[in-house]
Amino acid sequence: MEHHITIRSGREELAATLHYPESGGEVTALASGERYPIVIIAHGFLGTRIGVDRLFVRAARDLSRHGYMALRFDYAGCGESTEDYGSGGLDSLIDQTRHVIDYALDIDCVDAQRLILLGHSLGGAVAVLTAARDKRVKTLVMWASVAYPFNDIVHITGKKVYEDAVQFGSSDYLGDSFQPVFFESLAKHQPFEQLRKFTGDVLLIHGTSDEVIPADYCFLYQKLFWLRPQGSCDKEVLFQADHTFSSAQAKEQVISHTRNWLLQLERSKREWNDWTI
Repeated sequence: MEHHITIRSGREELAATLHYPESGGEVTALASGERYPIVIIAHGFLGTRIGVDRLFVRAARDLSRHGYMALRFDYAGCGESTEDYGSGGLDSLIDQTRHVIDYALDIDCVDAQRLILLGHSLGGAVAVLTAARDKRVKTLVMWASVAYPFNDIVHITGKKVYEDAVQFGSSDYLGDSFQPVFFESLAKHQPFEQLRKFTGDVLLIHGTSDEVIPADYCFLYQKLFWLRPQGSCDKEVLFQADHTFSSAQAKEQVISHTRNWLLQLERSKREWNDWTI
């Protein structure tokens, strides 16, 4: 069962879609008293909750078939959400993500101890920055994640867009207006420096044919996650997969690897809980 909803985040209204496990819809879930893990999906730069070639729709529906709730949403100024994208910079994206977490944890059948944040591209950087400051995030999944927000986004927009914003006070990129504050906020946040504050488990997935965000970032992220005193980190590097996992094979791989890793994590934690000393 899928519900189209609106989530308030300050003055913004974020369009979102909530997926209930296929084993039971909202009424069944509430009546049974069972609590489910939830995966919140954060899209990338100027993306939408649908994803390129419906990637996030496919992922959310797959997860719902395996007992997960999934919540995918549009950041302000994207998809069907209100306001302008990037007007509050990266800080605003983090705040919006936290408001979505607020909404998710207000759902009666959600297990607050099994909240998973999945981010793609810039959404991956937002996810780790959110998790670093919000202890309600228990698990991270990062697909083709940005590592250097300023450099990576300027690489996407082109240097002239940034220079025009600084020189003229705003610049146009694909019909959206970007002000200097947006680029300043990108430079302020460093995921590699913040990730050690997150103590949960992490899955990294990246494609070898990603021409937007280097696959090398996946290895750097894993190395730094491994240096934490707590939390595991696994990675999957998908041969010939591009930035949006656009081929049928890449889609199947990124979704199945994510689902299987989450299910294995669930099994491992249940087995450890069964042990007594």
